[in-house]
Amino acid sequence: MSSEDLEKYETEMELQLYREYRDIVRQFTYVVETERRFYLANAVDLQVREAGGEVYFELKLSDAWVWDMYRPARFVRNVRVLTFKDVNVEELDKPDLELPDGPRLP
Repeated sequence: MSSEDLEKYETEMELQLYREYRDIVRQFTYVVETERRFYLANAVDLQVREAGGEVYFELKLSDAWVWDMYRPARFVRNVRVLTFKDVNVEELDKPDLELPDGPRLP
């Protein structure tokens, strides 16, 4: 496989991953970023821990999706992450649901 073929393959995989993300993002409540991964999750528990004078983060996610194009199964029931690096957790806005020919629901 040439480097050009490999680059084309990776580009196609990233596009496929982006499309999957776009289709499922509304099913989740949180976006979580660590130094190694990007997650979508419906439950997040972030704890600050200390060991030997070092501070680290323990992150537990439930009902999650992992942004990783090399992973065969991106949906996971539970994820546990330990990291000494920054963690970013954001709650996603839930757009109003529109009913056909009817009012908007909050």
